[in-house]
Amino acid sequence: MKRYFREPFSDEVVSYWKGASEIFISSIAYAEALASFYRKKREVDLKKEGFRKIMEAFRLDWGSFIRIEVNDGLNEYLERTIEKYPLRGFDTIHLASAVLVREGLNEDILFVCFDQVLSRAAQKDGFDTFPKISE
Repeated sequence: MKRYFREPFSDEVVSYWKGASEIFISSIAYAEALASFYRKKREVDLKKEGFRKIMEAFRLDWGSFIRIEVNDGLNEYLERTIEKYPLRGFDTIHLASAVLVREGLNEDILFVCFDQVLSRAAQKDGFDTFPKISE
């Protein structure tokens, strides 16, 4: 949301985004993003043209992401993640997806998240996170 709406940390998110060679994202983020876009549209009375532009930008960005599908291949990572951390279902999927990517690349990746519980779990799992959440 911080890429499409002016919010705290928007500048930093855009900067990280522009500097990233690849952006990995769980496929469930599409539904989460749409829900957030439509909620924002209702809350701020976003005009039709503005909303259309945001949706076009999101769809274009979505096509450039490397998407992690929720399938049987992710199940082992889901089980390991939920055993270790008290996360909600979708948050478990996001963190397990990141673990899968990190293991596949065998390199550090930045985990960007604005949910404190999820971000703390990611930090405990060894991810560099943005923004940093203090213990």
